[in-house]
Amino acid sequence: MLEPKGPVPTEAPPLTSVLKQSFGFSAFRPLQEEIIRDTLAGRDVVALLPTGGGKSLCYQLPAVVRAGLTIVVSPLIALMKDQVDALDAAGVPATFLNSTLEPAEAAARARRLREGRYKLLYVAPERLMMRSFLAALRDLDVRAVAVDEAHCISAWGHDFRPEYRRLCELREILPHAPIIALSATATERVRDDIAASLHMRSPRCYVASFDRPNLLYRVEAKADALGQVLGLVRRRHDEAGIVYAQSRKAVERLAERLREAGVNAAAYHAGMDAADRARTQEAFTRDEVRVICATVAFGMGIDKPNIRFVIHHDLPKDLESYYQETGRAGRDGLPSECLLLFNPGDAVKQARFIEEKPDLEEQARARQKLAEVMHFAESGDCRRVAILAYFGEAREGGPCGGCDNCLSPRERWDGTVEAQKLLSCVLRIRQRSDLSVGLAHVAAVLLGADTEKIRRLGHHELSTYGIGKDHPRATWLAIGRELLRLGLLRQPEERLPVLEVTPAGRDALAKRSPITLTRMPAAPAASRRDRERNPDAGATGSTGSRTPSEASALPFDEPLMESLRRLRKSLADARDVPAYVIFSDVALRQMSREYPTDPTAFRRINGVGDKKLLDLGPVFLGAIADHVAAHGKQRFDEPTAPPAPRKALGDTGRETLRRLRDGEPLETIAAGRGLAVSTIWGHIIAAAEAGEAVALDGLLTPDQQARVAQVFADLGTANLAGALERLGPDFSYGQVRLFRAVRQTAAASALGSITTARESVTATCQ
Repeated sequence: MLEPKGPVPTEAPPLTSVLKQSFGFSAFRPLQEEIIRDTLAGRDVVALLPTGGGKSLCYQLPAVVRAGLTIVVSPLIALMKDQVDALDAAGVPATFLNSTLEPAEAAARARRLREGRYKLLYVAPERLMMRSFLAALRDLDVRAVAVDEAHCISAWGHDFRPEYRRLCELREILPHAPIIALSATATERVRDDIAASLHMRSPRCYVASFDRPNLLYRVEAKADALGQVLGLVRRRHDEAGIVYAQSRKAVERLAERLREAGVNAAAYHAGMDAADRARTQEAFTRDEVRVICATVAFGMGIDKPNIRFVIHHDLPKDLESYYQETGRAGRDGLPSECLLLFNPGDAVKQARFIEEKPDLEEQARARQKLAEVMHFAESGDCRRVAILAYFGEAREGGPCGGCDNCLSPRERWDGTVEAQKLLSCVLRIRQRSDLSVGLAHVAAVLLGADTEKIRRLGHHELSTYGIGKDHPRATWLAIGRELLRLGLLRQPEERLPVLEVTPAGRDALAKRSPITLTRMPAAPAASRRDRERNPDAGATGSTGSRTPSEASALPFDEPLMESLRRLRKSLADARDVPAYVIFSDVALRQMSREYPTDPTAFRRINGVGDKKLLDLGPVFLGAIADHVAAHGKQRFDEPTAPPAPRKALGDTGRETLRRLRDGEPLETIAAGRGLAVSTIWGHIIAAAEAGEAVALDGLLTPDQQARVAQVFADLGTANLAGALERLGPDFSYGQVRLFRAVRQTAAASALGSITTARESVTATCQ
């Protein structure tokens, strides 16, 4: 078992200064600092951080700080080059070795490796585990090993790769080098398998929240799939996205239709020539192709941060794949959208693939995973809760505000009669034939179908035969699946396709208990022809043309942003790197809001380190100055929005709050509870956001409170990243976020008191 994470060592190098100088950030993201300190202390670490959560920094920053070489095991050639390009732009010496290099260049890089001129070496597992390569490692000063996409090690993961299993040999060859294994998706079983397979020594395990609050999750009934895809692509004008489809034929058709509609789209699937796939991926990474239509062969290791939408044209095979694929959207933290087009018939195609698996146990696992995806698509409950629960994470509080079911709750209806009919039919079939059947056969009996199987088994003589003609087959199938979710039916694991009534189902029948069901997601009302005339029609569901996150995002000077985006593209093309290697969209937005005029102000921009300040500062400052001279500065008022509903504080948060009020320091609370200090900060922030009284004194000095207040007055409370950049390394993420939460809660309480007083006066006057 993995060793639970503990308190952070007190002795450590000045990490925040390295963070800003080399990578341009003033504050760590959750868990990054703890992971980095552990690996610098020589400990093995398993780190699960969500896509866009900063996994790469967890091994890149230690490589900058420590002497010697860090080897990074990476599964994809394109990812290696992108990472090395980004490190080079930041002034960190790194290289890769793979099959794309000419022999002379590979030899030159190998020589520089022996000379100790690189901090990081990226290499694929196949090349790393070659006998000659392993022998060469003994001549290098290898101080650490990072295994990226570590879920590929485990057969229980969603993307198992046999070549990853041999990485265990590194422990013998490099016995003193700590290993850090990183992934965005891994269940507890997979995490344990990773640690065992790599022969880790008492590894610390860090699991960040799997929540991606900037992603909007939506499910639509698939009716006019091509039109639905085109509607969203057009609404997301000039933004990059991925459309996933199950078959190569569908991928080709979608790409062709999008191109016919004037969208710069390309296809990507395993049937293409390897060189064509590489060119397509690079064109997408460099913003030369806007939309990729792809099978699941595309995506792992994609480091493009400004993907704004992911569409699933077909049902994914499991929730882990769905999370991984949707996680490619919004890696930079800006609002992005995930749309799943759902047709229950897609599950039939998946079931056929499952039946082709030779191993019965593997078939059973795959059917269970498929059932979970169906549950996710058809459920009227919060989709974020369902995703988090799959990874063992509970979400507390009210509506998430970031999925269709929370933004526009689905209609509930009294399905008592229908449920009784279906449950009774399952029981009658069992009594008549002493066998269990699947949902499709039960629906056929309810509809009064005249089939050979029904006649042979005598099911046309049952009292429930034909009593369901008032609903179509699809409705009965949907009702059956919901009764499975409600626990009134079950599918025994050893015989997944068949149905049995549970004790709870029998009890509901006997007592005629009321049963409430949920309407399925409706198909968009607009036809494809209407949508092609009006790109916004039927494409947004009930949320309007912009997502809630977008509506509340900080405003910025859009013409300046476009000018800086063009400048970024020209510089990227000249350097033969992707645009995001120059600067992220987040950085350009911040420039377009704050109008930095000198190197000091420019250095406060997110992602500006020492090398980028020197290399890129003059040209971007010049472009900003030219824009201001020609157009002036825009004035930005902080966006106003109704306060979010308060989340209830859970038991673990209440225990932290109790200890804090008893005067225990944060480090003592963390040590006593076996939690990271960042987790304790999260509890305190959640308490403040839930309306609990939290005293800032003791957590921030009066001077610190005054400084944070001034920065928020200048930038607005919505700009947390900008505030952290402005405040610098003396302030932690937890301190700044807590200050904001306490002040906002106090303001909301004051507003509530004023409103109550006004209502009281009004009532008295009346």
